[in-house]
Amino acid sequence: MGEQGTSGSEGGGKVAEAQAPAKKGAADPRLQGISDAIRVVPHFPKPGPSVHPRAKPLLLGVVLTNHNPPVFLSDVLSSGRPVVGAARAGIMFNDITALLLRPGVFKDAVDLFVERYRGMGIAAVAGIEARGFIFGPAIALAIGAKFIPLRKPGKLPGAVISENYTLEYGTDCLEMHVGAVEPGDRVVVVDDLVATGGTLSAAIKLLEHAAADVVECACLIGLPKFKVRKG
Repeated sequence: MGEQGTSGSEGGGKVAEAQAPAKKGAADPRLQGISDAIRVVPHFPKPGPSVHPRAKPLLLGVVLTNHNPPVFLSDVLSSGRPVVGAARAGIMFNDITALLLRPGVFKDAVDLFVERYRGMGIAAVAGIEARGFIFGPAIALAIGAKFIPLRKPGKLPGAVISENYTLEYGTDCLEMHVGAVEPGDRVVVVDDLVATGGTLSAAIKLLEHAAADVVECACLIGLPKFKVRKG
């Protein structure tokens, strides 16, 4: 289907394929600004010490989906390394709301993904509840794609398809409207953070049940201490 109103990339050219980002080159200067704007809150939601900005290294990342489940985690751009903050011990909550209070930085974060996916013939951007709903629609609008919300059970009216999955702390489920994607639609899945890749794997399976072609999963934050599941 491609981007709305086309059957390929913008301007009728050849649709670009998703490629693993290069491992060499200077980091995009926007990355550090994005990292600086994300608060890391220890022990949230339990009471704990004060907020420590950049308390954990952050990585603007994409998960390539040449296989299912995801098999590769890397930078969106060419730096091949995380934007480094001061590492601290303990459970940390990455709070993106501070980034949303800085419009210029928020735009930079969206633009990095728009620059990657424009021209790839993406028909739909699927956002995972809830913070995938913040970045997904903005990316979709900019590249001329439709936005598909992937929601927790019971949140979507009408007919849905579901995918159950297991997390470290239990089980969960994602749902999508029947007919949200057409067979062969090229889709990017968007969320705010990737740790183990379990939720992303469920999103991929859900979309593939509807015969969509999941090109990539895009996340603002990657946690370097975790390894994405390998197929």
